[in-house]
Amino acid sequence: MKTINIKTAILFTFLVGLLSCQAQQTYPLRTAVNNVPNLSHLKDTNNELPAFTGVYSASYNGRQITIYISKEEDKLFDLVDKKVYRDVLSIRYIVKNSTGTILQDTKNMNFQSNQYTHTIYSQFIVDNGGKAIFNYRGTNCRVGWGKINLKKISPTQLSWEYRPNDIILDSSKCPQGTDINIYLPETKDLIFTKQ
Repeated sequence: MKTINIKTAILFTFLVGLLSCQAQQTYPLRTAVNNVPNLSHLKDTNNELPAFTGVYSASYNGRQITIYISKEEDKLFDLVDKKVYRDVLSIRYIVKNSTGTILQDTKNMNFQSNQYTHTIYSQFIVDNGGKAIFNYRGTNCRVGWGKINLKKISPTQLSWEYRPNDIILDSSKCPQGTDINIYLPETKDLIFTKQ
């Protein structure tokens, strides 16, 4: 009798596990988020993200900017009405002035799952995989939040466009003495070269 109960328990556990795996559906990366159910996975099935990965650098207005682009698989995004796992590109960066002093560094930051400050994640890959559109959540007090567009010029060069949105700051939104400078290059057509 006990053997039958153990076999039944094992079979039941297997079936529950199988059903829960089927509940998490996988879709191509370019599928619109509003067209997928909760807890879906948007996967880079066309292998478009690796073409952007690597370390790139550029100079702008006396500053040296190095960006580190990596692919993250199954990054959880908690949206207003659902949670979705996505394969994304993540940008971390170091900005130095002309004397080599670091002005801002996110390269080694440990981002928590619900942290958005300082994060730059890809939202869309467009133009047949030739352009990546990123959402930048800004730094202190959300300063600098906006969109970053990267366009592949060649296998070793990317064209950068960053347009920060406006934000009105006062002491109720941002404590006095907080660094509210934007260090990323606010420009269009800046060429980053792969290192």
